[in-house]
Amino acid sequence: MVTRRFGVVGWPVDHSRSPAMFAAAFAELGLGDHRYQRVPVPPELAGETIAALGGAGFAGVNVTMPHKEAALAVAGTATERARAIGAANTLTFGADGIDADNTDAPGLMAALGEPPESALVLGAGGSARAVIWALRDAGADVSVLARTPARAEGLGARLVDRPVEAECLVNCTPVGMRDPSELPLDPVGFDTVVDLVYGRDTTALLRRAIDDGARAIDGLEILVRQGALSFERWTGRPAPLDAMRRAARALN
Repeated sequence: MVTRRFGVVGWPVDHSRSPAMFAAAFAELGLGDHRYQRVPVPPELAGETIAALGGAGFAGVNVTMPHKEAALAVAGTATERARAIGAANTLTFGADGIDADNTDAPGLMAALGEPPESALVLGAGGSARAVIWALRDAGADVSVLARTPARAEGLGARLVDRPVEAECLVNCTPVGMRDPSELPLDPVGFDTVVDLVYGRDTTALLRRAIDDGARAIDGLEILVRQGALSFERWTGRPAPLDAMRRAARALN
């Protein structure tokens, strides 16, 4: 039996729930020849290492911070969505080279359900660009608050230097990743709050949002939704969402 290898590339990547999530999905569908692993890659080696993964036997990888823009750069082909966003989180390796996609954007919209009319996005990195593109594509008025707002240019969002009123708040910064008590912004006044950060504890951002009566969507739900789309792209099979969700949340 020939093993099909997949993985998640990032720095750091030890916190990733993707290996457990994909292992559960493979087991649920009886894909015993599929394996998924963490691939830690420091930023200075990102391009050359990611480009070599196909030759090392990988059929596909997910890409997390801070390598999503580097992942797109090494791809030979890419979906229009990934090109428009300027970042990729899903790479597929084949005889014709590397193909890139971005499942962060549709994953977010799947988790949201009904798109908001307006949103404030915190951050302007690869994940933030996917969020901005997805919300704008759905017709939302989007404002971006970031340390380097120029990275969000070209996506049709309004760049702001202070918080503004909006229906939805999305945190795309790593604030709260290492210390879940950190609060990137007081979420009071938003109807929906999304935090891409996830860990063993609910982030301070989402706890505060829940206390305020807002609908809260955590990073694990986004992880499941985007991972399901990667799974379907690689296997051609419908993703077992419930099994993936249970595995992603089992470590809490």
